[in-house]
Amino acid sequence: QVQLVESGGGWVQAGGSLRLSCAASGVTFSNYYMGWFRQAPGKERELIAAINWSGGSTYYADSMKGRFTISRDNAKNTVYLQMNSLKPEDTAVYYCAADQLPITTAQANIPYWGKGTLVTVSS
Repeated sequence: QVQLVESGGGWVQAGGSLRLSCAASGVTFSNYYMGWFRQAPGKERELIAAINWSGGSTYYADSMKGRFTISRDNAKNTVYLQMNSLKPEDTAVYYCAADQLPITTAQANIPYWGKGTLVTVSS
């Protein structure tokens, strides 16, 4: 059974940084594209970053470019999201996801999801 477990969420003041981690088990991790999504209060869940098998190709939503960095360590079966210059509007539950196909905004097609970790950014 595939399991994805996020960690690293918490409270941070605007302008601060957090690093989220997502540990995978039950899969051949290097065979999967990985992504990060978030869902802010009252809003739909959105794709914010994605990464291919090797980590050589990445995608970021426009609002995250220059602030967030996605990376992966296949030896540790873990994908990371480094978040810098955090803003109050970044407050959300952050989810990791895994797919043998490239991660896209078509969330219904993504088979594996973590339960999420809460990030709260205060001004």
